[in-house]
Amino acid sequence: MTRKWLYPTIVAHRGGGSLAPENTLAAIDTGVCYGQQMIEVDAKLSADGQIFLLHDDTLERTSQGSGIAGLLDWQTLSQIEAGEWFHEAFRGERLPLLSSVAERCRQHGLAINIEIKPTTGTDEETGRAVALAARQLWQGMTPPPLLSSFSPSALAAAQRAAPELPRGLLLEEWREDWETLAGQFACRALHLQHEALTEDRVEVIKASGLHIMAWTVNSPYRARALLGWGVDILCTDRIDLIDADFANS
Repeated sequence: MTRKWLYPTIVAHRGGGSLAPENTLAAIDTGVCYGQQMIEVDAKLSADGQIFLLHDDTLERTSQGSGIAGLLDWQTLSQIEAGEWFHEAFRGERLPLLSSVAERCRQHGLAINIEIKPTTGTDEETGRAVALAARQLWQGMTPPPLLSSFSPSALAAAQRAAPELPRGLLLEEWREDWETLAGQFACRALHLQHEALTEDRVEVIKASGLHIMAWTVNSPYRARALLGWGVDILCTDRIDLIDADFANS
């Protein structure tokens, strides 16, 4: 795999940011309508080993389902309404499989950041499964899927399963041992909550050879500052304000 950094500058958070029900095919389609060239999604395992999109352990916030999603089989999960909570216009939207997301990416030429989001206690299993699926589903696509996680165990499992796929370490707060942590999993990037970044910190990270994704950047003013410091990718909910052409405008 080439070491060149091939990812777009703007990434649609959870598919379509704040304009569609998160982690759905409708969200991805919304991102495409706004000219997005890269999306970020959250992937986890069903009880019978299917990889699907969902951020939380539980279903209540973003669907009409209830309980821990990872304890349910895919047949049950596939019937859950996942759009109407956002707006009635999205009624009938369902939780998508990662395979369906890959089809959308091929159709629209989208790059992707797949956040490995294990149900509590399934870190290694989820990291391995997502990495192997990403390798197969995105085979031959450029750039390859960028895998990330807050979970060291999930990242380690992904590294063992598909070492050629690039990885990013997700951090919510600044840590002085960021370089050691990233090095443990041969990460190509740090994915940092944008408020943890300063110009000096960006300079130090870039000097180490790592790339930087800042999340979740919803202010155009802040976005321009981060790009000016050298941040490589902005993950945003406001794809209507910070669109695919923002970096060049």
